[in-house]
Formats: sequence, structure tokens, C-alpha cells
Amino acid sequence: MDESGGSGQPRSGTDEAAERHEGPQASTGPAVDATRPGPDRHERPTGPAPTAQGDPEPQSDADASAQAQPGGETAPDISAEPETPQGPPGESRSDTGADETTDTGAADHTFVKTGPQPTEADSPDSTASTRTLARSGSGKGRPPRRGKEPGGGLLMGRPFGVPVYVAPSWFLVAALITWVFGGQLDRVLPDLGAARYLVSLFFAVVFYASVLVHELAHTVAALRFKLPVRRIQLQFFGGVSEIEKEAETPGREFVLAFVGPLLSLILSGLFYVAMQTVEPGTVPGVLLAGLMISNLIVAAFNLLPGLPLDGGRMLRAVVWKITGRPMSGTIAAAWVGRALAVSVLIGLPLLTQSGMLGDTPDDIGGMDTVTDALLAAILAAIIWTGAGNSLRMARLREHLPELRARSLTRRAVPVETNTPLSEALRRANDAGARALVVVDADGEPLSLVREAAIVGVPEHRRPWVAVSGLAQDLTDGMRVSAELAGEDLLDALRATPATEYLVVEDSGEIYGVLSAADVERAFVKAMARPS
Repeated sequence: MDESGGSGQPRSGTDEAAERHEGPQASTGPAVDATRPGPDRHERPTGPAPTAQGDPEPQSDADASAQAQPGGETAPDISAEPETPQGPPGESRSDTGADETTDTGAADHTFVKTGPQPTEADSPDSTASTRTLARSGSGKGRPPRRGKEPGGGLLMGRPFGVPVYVAPSWFLVAALITWVFGGQLDRVLPDLGAARYLVSLFFAVVFYASVLVHELAHTVAALRFKLPVRRIQLQFFGGVSEIEKEAETPGREFVLAFVGPLLSLILSGLFYVAMQTVEPGTVPGVLLAGLMISNLIVAAFNLLPGLPLDGGRMLRAVVWKITGRPMSGTIAAAWVGRALAVSVLIGLPLLTQSGMLGDTPDDIGGMDTVTDALLAAILAAIIWTGAGNSLRMARLREHLPELRARSLTRRAVPVETNTPLSEALRRANDAGARALVVVDADGEPLSLVREAAIVGVPEHRRPWVAVSGLAQDLTDGMRVSAELAGEDLLDALRATPATEYLVVEDSGEIYGVLSAADVERAFVKAMARPS
């Protein structure tokens, strides 16, 4: 299954986050050249980063705006309260289980596959992953943060350059499989004794190796289509492949979703052929039979036509092709996914009770019935949540182009290193600006004065505090083009997490300062706006 997600931003206390500039600000000092560097997937999708360490405690918007400067002037809104950024979307996850995932519309996506996964709390469109067992979808409706190294458990290797992690939850499900399969072996091969649990553990490891192959199929297809893959993670109930972009066409979307179940079917066939070469009723025969059936179940489950399953991705691609709108495909596949969730919740226990899944009613006790109902509830919740996340992320993707650096940027005034904070705020008020850029004697931008730092300086001390002591040095990644918008803007902010960014024209002239908080607010508004 695939999903998508992004990073976060601090909150600014101004309600003018979306104020549009007509052009480069009227500088009080010379403007100079500038230059720019992520979520997962996230990451993902995943935005600006959380407030830097050491920032003073922020205060409320009302308090910040009410502070007066010496001489009677009022401090501009640059001292507004910052909040931790969440991060832009843009990551796709492909899961081998039924993990929570969310569709990201036209840019990121998530597949679920080899097994159901428990819902994860975090995660956008922008961030995405392909789950080999249960579904496809993407992260929550918040931009997930992406670091340089995604992490996610024990690093097992980097096939095709993509890190593969085993999450701590895998050990729990491996123990569960060992216990359950060991009990079945006791009935089929009673002479094994306690050694049956070693055989069961081997089965659990090989089964998850099959899940990894399922996920690698999604990964290879994604890389073939030049879609970056953030990581593969093996976890509870399956695996997830985090693909950071969405396929550009419905045909590629269909192929990307189908290759996972196809590989599981091929593996099932290979285990069947191998089973013909060994004696039935022996350890190799039982293991091969179990692996054949488990891969067949993984393929069949993931082919169900509802998000976040791989089959839901395929249905989405078909509707997308017919209607020409990715959002229409997402809506159709998500609602089918919700119908599947209800069917699993009600139907799985009934099928088990009726014996259609291999048991007879006489074999089923009270504990087995409770276990079946609990498993059905977990699967249903995962599928329902993944379908809902897919809808939210698709809606976000539709509105992403509305996020423009030029319209979200705050007017800024340049001030030299030793300028007192009170004087800098006075100049900002006079110019109608809401941000401060520290420049050298030649007007070259050196750093950005942090909102959180201004809030922490008492009013009576501001005439004696230089702006340089409250500023964050500029790095290349903190310089962004005024022309950036949508996914490109979120990718730029996610690559270098910060609370403020210097926005420059293509000529290098200072345009203003972009607050991560303003981007986050615009992001949330986009999520809340109906399609």
C-alpha cells in the first residue's frame, strides 16, 4: 500500500499570514543576492521546522501586539507567538499490511499490502507507502516532518538504495505467529515436540521475507517511474513502502499498485511447485503449504477494490482514467474501502463461525470467537481510517497550488547587526513590515530575527538588546524563491526545517520573510476547505 505525507511549522500570532505582496518590499537598506536545501517521505510528505532550541517562551498574540516601544510606537506583529511546525505533505507509503495510510490525490500515494497494519499517529500526504497486505493510503491530514534519515526501527539493509527497517511491533507479531502456528503444528506433526516453535519462528521469518518481496515490487516499480522511495518498513501485520511522490498518470498508478499482489501470487505459485517435490506431512511440506496459502491470502486481500488496499489503488486509477480527475477516483475507492471495512467487521467472524475459513463450528470455542471478532475489528478500523485519510489527503492535494511563497511572505525591513531591537521594531512599524532581516554594511543578508526571541525580551530591555543576538544565521536552505508554490514550496521548507525563511526574487533581491507558522495556517485552511 502507498501513502503520502510533510513537515511542520511554528505558529505566528498574526492574522495576516496570507497577505499578498505586490512586489519586492520597499527596503530600508540595500537588498542583495541570495540562494536554498525531507518526511516523511516523508517521509512524505514528508515544511518548516520547529522552533530552534533555546528560543524564549512565546506569549499570546494579544500580549505580543499590545507591547509598546519606547517613544510610544507599537511593536509590529513579528513578535507573535510561534508554534511547532508540522511539515508539508509529499510522501507516499506502500504497506504490506493494513497500516493506516492516506491518499494524496495527484502527487503522493499509499498502497497497503501484505498484511494489515495498526494505524500510525502521524502521518500526511504529504508524506506515502504501499502496504503489502491491507491497503493503500497516506498519512494524516497534517504535513509530516521528514528528517535526513527516516528511521523506523532496526535497519536491515538498503536494497536498491532504499533503507529497510524492522519496527519493534514486528517482534510482537512474530511471537504471535510462532505461538499460533506452533499450536497447529502440534496437531499436524505431534512428534516435533517443543521443536515445533522453532519451525514456527522460521515460518514467521520467511513469511515476512515474502512481504518484503511484495514491498520491493512496489519499490522497483516506483524507482522505474522515477518516484523517490523513502523507506520500507516491516511492522505489525505487514509492511509499508513509503513512496514520496504519486504516479503522474492513471496507468502508472495501476501498475504501481498491481505489482505487489502480482509478486505475492507468483510467490504462492513457487511455493506450490516446491511443495510437489517434498513429502506431504513432513516439516518442509507443512512449511511450504503454509507459505503458499499465506501469500495467496496476502494477494487476494490486497486486491480487494477499496482504499487503502492495492486493489483500491487500482480502482482509483480506473476511475481516474475514465473521469480524468484523480479526486473522483479517490472518492470512489475510499467509499468502497469504507464498505469493505464494514463487511470485514461483520463478515469475518461469521465466515469463521460457519467454517468457510477452514474451521468447523465444533472446533471453535469462546476464546476463538473473541479473537476472531477482535481481529475483524482491528482490520476494519485500519481500512476505514486509511480510506478516510486518503480522502483528506486528496483534498489537500487539490488545494496545494494555492500555497504560494509570494502571497504568504511578510514584508521585512533590513537592519544592521548592532541595531537595538527597539529601533528595529520602530522601523518595521514605520514601513508597515512584520519581519526583520539582519544585513551587513553592504546590505548582504546575514540572519533572520526570530519571532520567539523577540517575545522573550522585556519591553524595557529592548533599547539595549542588539538584533544580532536574537537572529538565526541564514543557510542556503533558508533562502527560498518567491516563485515557489504548492508541492515545490513544501519540499523546500521540509528540506531545511526552520521557523523563518528569507524569500528572494530570482534576481537575488530580498522580497520578505516567510514564517513557517503562516504556511501551516494556510495548509490547515486548505485541508478544511471542501473540494
